[in-house]
Amino acid sequence: MTAGPLRSARSSTTRACEGTVAIGPREEDALESQGRHATAVTEAHRAIEAIWRIESARLIAGLARFVGDIGTAEELAQDALVAALEQWPVEGVPERPSAWLMGTAKHRAIDLIRRRQTLERKHGEIARDIELTHESVQFDTAIDQQVGDDLLGLIFMACHPVLSKDARVALTLRVVGGLTTEEIARGFLVPAATVAQRIVRAKRTLAEAHARFDLPGSAERAARLASVLEVIYLIFNEGYSATAGEDWVRPALCEEALRLGRILAELTPTEPEVHGLVGLMEIQASRLGARVGPSGEPVLLLDQDRTRWDRLLIRRGLAALERAESLGGALGPYALQAAIAACHARATTAAETDWARMVALYDAVAQLAPSPVVELNRAVAVGMAFGPAAGLELVDALVSEPV
Repeated sequence: MTAGPLRSARSSTTRACEGTVAIGPREEDALESQGRHATAVTEAHRAIEAIWRIESARLIAGLARFVGDIGTAEELAQDALVAALEQWPVEGVPERPSAWLMGTAKHRAIDLIRRRQTLERKHGEIARDIELTHESVQFDTAIDQQVGDDLLGLIFMACHPVLSKDARVALTLRVVGGLTTEEIARGFLVPAATVAQRIVRAKRTLAEAHARFDLPGSAERAARLASVLEVIYLIFNEGYSATAGEDWVRPALCEEALRLGRILAELTPTEPEVHGLVGLMEIQASRLGARVGPSGEPVLLLDQDRTRWDRLLIRRGLAALERAESLGGALGPYALQAAIAACHARATTAAETDWARMVALYDAVAQLAPSPVVELNRAVAVGMAFGPAAGLELVDALVSEPV
């Protein structure tokens, strides 16, 4: 009676043993080596991604100063990135990764210029300058020198007034922000091909206009800086009040605009309007978590739960506004709007808002940058400060104005 089951058990065991593959010490070592290699590659790629996000703008800026062309500078930087992706997983991340990237890109710049011997004499001069730099200065030292001016020059170049607003925004996010074409496209809900075309046309326009990679002189600095501030605030506003798509806000764009603004403030510490814009964005960004209700619906400012406002961003915004005010002179449009935002931020409830001060601030904004939106907001402040009738009178006057 027991023979059948015993034969069955024996048969199962035999089949199991026949199907088992024995792994010897060599195979185990090979698998372990493969695992270590895969881990090293993954860690190297993560390091490259982080370093590129931090250093790409400085790298492109330094290269643009040498080659005089933002498009060529970005191509050289991308070539250095590809080289890092190929070499760092094998050789390890260098001790000074940014210097390694700059050194690799400069070598490629020399090779590129040597291949363009038929072009204008300036290229030869640039090549000799780069060779001298390579021979006499360590790359990490070269990066530190003039890095602030280079980066500021890159920002001014990307926001050059010869470019359209859309082109300035796309090029700034690409070469200064370090975002990919796909990331920019997702942020603005447009096809990646559209963003790519804007960037290509922007580079071509700058080349055709012979736009110089240098800091603008005092005569044009104010206008050029205004163009930069406009681009940064356009990026922020697209995140703060999205003009397309189903989402009311897109925080990623606000964060990128804030990052660009903070960089600009470090590079131009004596410009009140730069600090004013940073203060305005910091305070407005503090409300992002309260601007949208549970179902994704917008929540108006006076109806927001102020306990959800980010107090750290508010403190940063107030500090930036204080910095702008301490530099002296009349406040510009961004600093005035930051002061208005500060009135809301300092009030724990809507009823505690200093509406009379806000009316005075809106009066000043209307003098510098008049618009129907400013007048409407001023009317609201007047109504809150001096009664609904006074506010409605201003609204009626605004509605009756010819379009």
